[in-house]
Amino acid sequence: MTPAQLKSLRRLEKLLPGEITLDPATLANYAGDKWFATHQPDAVALPRSTASVSKILKFANRLKIPVTPRGGGHGYVGGCVPMRGGIVLSLERLNQLLEINGRDFVTVVQPAVITEQLQIAVEKQGLFYPPDPASRANNFIGGNIATNAGGPRCLKYGVTRDYVLGLEVVLANGDIVRLGSRTHKNKTGFDLYRLFVGSEGLLGIVTEATLKLIPLPPYRANLAIGFGSMSDAARALQAILAAGFLPCAMELADAFTLAAAAKRTQSARLLDCRAMLIVELDGQTASVTGEIQELERIVTAHQPLFIDRGLGAAQCEEVWKIRREFSYALRDTGLTKLNEDIVVPRGRLEALFQFTAQLQKKHGLPLACFGHAGDGNIHCNVMVDYTQPGAKARSEAALDDLFKQVIAWGGAISGEHGIGLAKKRWFPLAVPPTARKLHRTIKHALDPNGILNPGKFV
Repeated sequence: MTPAQLKSLRRLEKLLPGEITLDPATLANYAGDKWFATHQPDAVALPRSTASVSKILKFANRLKIPVTPRGGGHGYVGGCVPMRGGIVLSLERLNQLLEINGRDFVTVVQPAVITEQLQIAVEKQGLFYPPDPASRANNFIGGNIATNAGGPRCLKYGVTRDYVLGLEVVLANGDIVRLGSRTHKNKTGFDLYRLFVGSEGLLGIVTEATLKLIPLPPYRANLAIGFGSMSDAARALQAILAAGFLPCAMELADAFTLAAAAKRTQSARLLDCRAMLIVELDGQTASVTGEIQELERIVTAHQPLFIDRGLGAAQCEEVWKIRREFSYALRDTGLTKLNEDIVVPRGRLEALFQFTAQLQKKHGLPLACFGHAGDGNIHCNVMVDYTQPGAKARSEAALDDLFKQVIAWGGAISGEHGIGLAKKRWFPLAVPPTARKLHRTIKHALDPNGILNPGKFV
C-alpha cells in the first residue's frame, strides 16, 4: 500500500468513527481464517449499516484500495485472507434477524446472523431452514451465501442457493442494489441475485438476505449402521436409493476416521468398523415410523455389524453426536488435516474410496474420508506429519492425483468450501479456458478496478 493510500485510510477512520481501526493488534486478528495462510491488512472496517459499507467501498474504489469481505472467519480455504493488504471489511456487526414471516414462508436476515440461531428461531414457529453446514453453531449466513454452503441435509433439501430469494448487495463502486424478491417464484429479468451466491466476495458484498422457509417436518428417525467393509456400506447406500427412498441425509465414513473417533469417544465397537453409514428420514410420524423399519430391512441384507436407531429428535441427535466428533477426532491424531471437499458423481462413490486407499499406499499418507455420501460430496482429508522429510511434497502430489481423478470422473474440486487460496492452483485444471474467460468478464464488469478480494481465483 502506498503512503498516500495509508494517509487516506486515516482520513476514512475520522469520517467513520468507531467503524475503522488501524490498531495493529486488531489487524492481526483479521489476517486469516481456518486455513494456513495469513496476511495482515492495513485496516479493518466494522460497519454498522449498509450505508457505511457503501461509503467504504466508494472510498476504496476511488483510491483502488483492496477490500476483502469477511464473515465469521470459519472458512477452510483462505477465502477471507487479505492477500493484497488494504481493508478487511468485517460484517460481524450486521447481525440482526429482521423478520420471520410464517404466512409468506420467508425470513429476512443480515449477513452476520449465525446459522444455528436462525434455525432455532424459525423452528420455534414451526418453520424450517434446512442448510446445515457442520460449523453452523459459529458460521454466518453471509458466509454460507458467499460459499453456497451445504451440509448433510442437502441430499433432500438442497444447498444455500436453493433458499436465497433476494439479496441486498453493495457493489465495488458503492452502489446498493436489491435483487430478487420475497416470492418463491420470480422470472423477471436475469436471476442476478444467484450470481452472488458462491461468488466468494469477488463480485459484491451481501448486506441483507431474504431466505425461503418451508414447513418443519414433525418427526425424524435415523439409523447408524456399522459395516465390515466399505463395499458393503456403498452397496447398502445404493440399495436404499434404488428402493425409492430420498433420505434427508446420508453420511458415510471410512476406517481411519472411525478409528480416530473410537479413540476419542472410547467406543470399542467402532474399532471393528471399516465403514459407517448414517441415514435419516423426516416427515409425518406414521410414514417415517414405517419407512425406517423398511430401511432397516434393506440394510440388514448387506451384513451390518450393528444398527443403532434414533426415533424422534432427541434420539436422532444422540446418533449424530458421533458424526460431529469426526473432525475433532482427526485433529486429536496430531496430524495436520488437509480438508478437501471434493464431489464425484454418485455412481463413482465406491470407486472414490478405492482410489483414496490406493493414494494412501502410493504417497505414504493416511487419508480420512467422510461426508455427504447421498450427493457424492466427500471430505477427503489428507493427514500430514510435516515434521517428516518430504511430507509437504508428498501431500501436494497426493492432492494433484486426487483432483485430477475427480475431474476425470466428471466431478468437482469443491462442493461447499469454495476455491479461495487453498484450491487456487487447481482452478485452471477444473474450469475450461472459455469458462475462466467468462469469470473474468463478469468480474471486470462488476469490479473493474479489481478491489474486491484480490489475489484469489479470478
